[in-house]
Amino acid sequence: MNKPFIITDGYVFIFGSIVLAVLAGLFINVYVAVLPALLAVYFAYFFRNPRRRIPDDELALVAPADGTVVAVEDVDEDLFLDEKCRKITIFLSIFDAHVNRIPLAGTIKFQQYTCGRFRPAYEDGVGYENERYSLGIENSHTRILVTLIAGVLARRIVSWVTLGDELTHGQLYGMIKFGSCIEVFVEDNVEICVTKGQKVRCGETVIGRILQ
Repeated sequence: MNKPFIITDGYVFIFGSIVLAVLAGLFINVYVAVLPALLAVYFAYFFRNPRRRIPDDELALVAPADGTVVAVEDVDEDLFLDEKCRKITIFLSIFDAHVNRIPLAGTIKFQQYTCGRFRPAYEDGVGYENERYSLGIENSHTRILVTLIAGVLARRIVSWVTLGDELTHGQLYGMIKFGSCIEVFVEDNVEICVTKGQKVRCGETVIGRILQ
């Protein structure tokens, strides 16, 4: 799925801030206009869609987002995998690019949107309490569940795919607006390739590898 360098969802924020800056400059003064002008620059930065080189390896799971790995742990997953598995949690700050990419090629077999709270995305338990959107993806090698979780500032989860879609490796599929985290649940045939505290790049960093 091809998207422009700045995601169109951000246009209303960017141009709205520019209009406010112009009006403030005309009817108040240029100093007041600085704040909305800076906001316009930030929104353009936040809604950026940086080009990434996707690894040419169908057995590699790539990071679904820019951010920092805050946890790698064993959990029981009962939405899609329905088994004990490994979970990788990635926290996105407000300065990370917030577009999301599919970790591996496959078919969307499960989709669920859950309303919830808006606790800080770095706190324990937000994956169960906060608003979230989950996709279960399956191919001939494995199954994974990817969950986008809203945070204090992230009040909207955007998805450009739906149930039954065939997805390519590293394909753009959505974004979370303004600070969030992502959980990736993998089966035991996937070797984890990242550690807690590691910075990852969406579509480029290999976070796991399917064992043969």
